[in-house]
Amino acid sequence: MAAGRSRVALKTVKDISVQFCPFQSNVRSAREFLAAIGTKKARQTNSNCRIVADVKHDETEPVISIKFNDGESLILKAANLTTNEMLSFFNEICVAKDPQAQETGSKKS
Repeated sequence: MAAGRSRVALKTVKDISVQFCPFQSNVRSAREFLAAIGTKKARQTNSNCRIVADVKHDETEPVISIKFNDGESLILKAANLTTNEMLSFFNEICVAKDPQAQETGSKKS
């Protein structure tokens, strides 16, 4: 889990909404994802990114909605995903949307 947290970069993200009911048994990954994107190090990558935790009491499934700066959206249904799966997928998309990250990656190869 620590490796996933260190890679979180919110540079290409406009806002993130994490919705969950804390009384459900399948919300751990959503809560851990929220903790990972809410770290000081992650927040410093984009201070304009809005992060909202929508805690409900209606037995809704945990859902993470992400809006990128280019207008695209991503919805992760966290009930059957692990935190590492979500962070890995999220980071892959962020790197693909960030031309500077792609240049850095190609220089390392």
